Amino acid sequence: MRRTGDEAEREALLGKLTLREKVRLLTGATTWRTRAEPALGLREMVLSDGPAGVRGQSWDERDPALLLPSASALGALWDEELVECLGGLLAAEARRKGVDVILAPTLNLHRTPLGGRHFECLSEDPELTGRTGAALIRGIQAQGVAATAKHYVANDSETDRLTVDVRVSERALREVYLAPFEAAVEAGVRVVMAAYNGVNGATMTVSPLLENPLKGEWGFDGVVVSDWGAVRTGEPSARAALDLAMPGPESAWGEALVRAVEAGRVPRTTVDDKVRRLLRLAAACGALGERREGDGAGGLAAVQGVAPGAMGLIDPPATGREFGAEAVPPAEPGATGRTVPSASGPGAGSATAPSAKPGVTGCGASSTTGSGGGPAAVPAGAPGAAGCGASLTTGSGGGPAAVPAEAPGVVGRVAVHGTGRGEAARVLLRRAVAASAVLLSNRDVLPLDPARLRTVAVIGGHAVLPRVQGGGSAGVFPERVVTPLDGIAAALGDGVRVLHVPGPTTDAPPAPLTPDLCTDPVSGLPGVRLRVLDPAGRELCSEHHLSGRQLEPPLPPGAHTVEIAARLLPATSGSWTLGVGGFGRISVAVDEHRLLEGEFDKDTDDPAVVHVNPPVRSVSVSLTAGRAVSVVARRELAPDTGRATVVTAAPPRPDDTAALNDAVRAARAADAVIVVVGTTEHGESEGRDRADLGLGGRQDELVRAVTTAEPRTVVVVNSGGPVELPWRERAGAVLLTWFPGQEGGTGLADVLFGRTEPGGRLPTTWPAALADAPVTRTRPEDGRLDYTEGPYIGYRAWARHDRAPAYWFGHGLGFTTWAYEGLTVPGRVVPGEPFTVRVAVRNTGRRPGREVVQVYLAGPPGPPDHRERRLAGYAPVTAAAGERVTVPVRIPSRALRHWDEDARAWRTRPGTWHVLAGRSAGALPLTAAVVVRTPG
Repeated sequence: MRRTGDEAEREALLGKLTLREKVRLLTGATTWRTRAEPALGLREMVLSDGPAGVRGQSWDERDPALLLPSASALGALWDEELVECLGGLLAAEARRKGVDVILAPTLNLHRTPLGGRHFECLSEDPELTGRTGAALIRGIQAQGVAATAKHYVANDSETDRLTVDVRVSERALREVYLAPFEAAVEAGVRVVMAAYNGVNGATMTVSPLLENPLKGEWGFDGVVVSDWGAVRTGEPSARAALDLAMPGPESAWGEALVRAVEAGRVPRTTVDDKVRRLLRLAAACGALGERREGDGAGGLAAVQGVAPGAMGLIDPPATGREFGAEAVPPAEPGATGRTVPSASGPGAGSATAPSAKPGVTGCGASSTTGSGGGPAAVPAGAPGAAGCGASLTTGSGGGPAAVPAEAPGVVGRVAVHGTGRGEAARVLLRRAVAASAVLLSNRDVLPLDPARLRTVAVIGGHAVLPRVQGGGSAGVFPERVVTPLDGIAAALGDGVRVLHVPGPTTDAPPAPLTPDLCTDPVSGLPGVRLRVLDPAGRELCSEHHLSGRQLEPPLPPGAHTVEIAARLLPATSGSWTLGVGGFGRISVAVDEHRLLEGEFDKDTDDPAVVHVNPPVRSVSVSLTAGRAVSVVARRELAPDTGRATVVTAAPPRPDDTAALNDAVRAARAADAVIVVVGTTEHGESEGRDRADLGLGGRQDELVRAVTTAEPRTVVVVNSGGPVELPWRERAGAVLLTWFPGQEGGTGLADVLFGRTEPGGRLPTTWPAALADAPVTRTRPEDGRLDYTEGPYIGYRAWARHDRAPAYWFGHGLGFTTWAYEGLTVPGRVVPGEPFTVRVAVRNTGRRPGREVVQVYLAGPPGPPDHRERRLAGYAPVTAAAGERVTVPVRIPSRALRHWDEDARAWRTRPGTWHVLAGRSAGALPLTAAVVVRTPG
């Protein structure tokens, strides 16, 4: 059957279905698949979480994925071309994994710095969020994969997110929270996800906002899918403009909806419209008619990337350097960094998932993904490939080896030597890390000159165990992780001694078991043994795994207990902390001595907690270095408690005072000092908001001590959202790298040593202290969360309250300086029409650089109050040293409008508007007036 793309043909297909067959299509077949209808040539469509990577249908560390920088880092790019490239990379990963729909981008806003899911959202501003989200959508959908705009709408915090009723004015809703979704629809997004929360009294899966403005006013012709488990009513949600209930196979619709239609309580035309939209989506994804090339089998071999020469990169040398007292042996030819056994067994040379899983018994198919090679190719002329450079043909090797990351990326110390698909993608990801890094301050310290360095001290636990992604349902198992330490060491080469001092411990929770800590007691391979037992303790399934974090253990018939066992080899003596995560009856035994046993009831229905980050119960045990012990953890499976099982281990806590002293000594002895600090799973994760903006542990004390010893210290901040930096004026430089994804270490080194400029600009305002922030409330009262601030969030709220933050929205430095020399505006502007302003800037520094020219508008006086500035447009510019450039900045017509709540319509206030231009919301040296006049 040929591919079906015509509306009339799809209408004919719709007419062939019975009512029961139509309703059947409206609920998923599984957690991640829609239903097929073979008689129509309709196959299942596969959905997968985003936006930092494409996990696929299962949580399995043996099936890794490329890991992009966090969404907040993408918001910091202020570069739609690069975002489109990254969208194309996501689409290629989706094709490789047989995925049709990526659940990204997240278009909710940074309403308050306490939002726990900041890292997954782009910015605090609707214009920046809308433009960035639209670019990601274009990049994804140019490759025949559907993007999803989520979570519609006002799902901006995590506390009680399943039930909270957000009360927000119609003006704020239209001007701020709905605006990024409107931009997504204009970009052609094919799926919109209805959120868990309610808005103004109606849960979003039954909200009238699904019909208007989404489908009616904006003309969205795609599919509205529920967030997973968000459909709680049958007929009300069916009558609403919701189209697809996920997950399946059960939902509130089914036979109950068939009966409601037959009884006339739900119109048949409503059901037809939902199915019509599903068929349209299927046609766009190649799921209706012939299967698209490469479905489920990986398809083609290359991803368009950025050639190393485009970044001024050089091949990093092989390593054999000294990291403190630890001698690192040389890697295999062409490889760099630490070299350690592969996850698939000693001596293997790739971190890609093996096609056959060793030691698997009774667990069914060995893989949920198709066979074959790398991601689908991005055609050279495709929209998603714009500016992404040529495909690389580099062979194996290159780049530092992978080291463990925090869960879910804990796969052990696995050396990576090019996998065929990876090198071009890695170069693109490396470019994105540097382009999103925000240089908050620089006292003539950066860039560091490697030729002048003999000893470099790299201090902090995050230097070797960075946070490369946020916690929650969007997590992936990265194919590799380059740490800050390895990136720095590889960039400097053998002539520089790189010392790592961990400093005092953070408050990070114990990490899941990794292959460098333990072996599978059955196979002897690095990793753990996962077994599923029946009620009598008989083995139903046995698998070798690489991580103690198993979120989806197999469920063969009769499954009763999940068991994770390992031979743990302690590297240090003392009191170790072992833990097991999950709900129900749980136990942990060491050498057959049961140390923990109890019944732990589920205390939340939040899927991010139940299925992704279940609470861990811990126990202490004294272990001896070099003496292996048997660790066996079990959890019984009970209805409605999920099956996620996590086993963690943490070594004895070092003496923090001694650790601080070691850090100070290292700083005094080094030619350059780099301290890496950051947040932990306790602070930034789906399912909970933040209680404060502190870094945690004694990290602030560490920075103070080191900067006192060496004032030219560079502090690298590894966080997904704002944190308090009480020592910021003492540091030689402060560099924000967000959650940088798998290539964080290489991109960081490129910036530190001047190979490329830090290109990022803040997508959200950073307070000096939480108490200064004008909008902080995330906790509902009596089930309601009132957005009493109206449309004034982010920099608009700071300006309205006449407060100065630590760093304004849009702030970010490069390695050169700029002068803003002129602003030209049109003499007259007509409502409803875009216009262009021109900003003259000069690079006043000694090296070429990139600047993001930002233009804000402030309206005439009178209600509604538009006198506070708001972002209207921006444009990046590059210039050589001393060069003067005039930058055109297009201002869309929407920048002049406001929502009239009385008329329930958009209006533009005539009169004199002020145009302000500069480099951030707090640095706008150029102003001009433009007159807005109605025609006639």
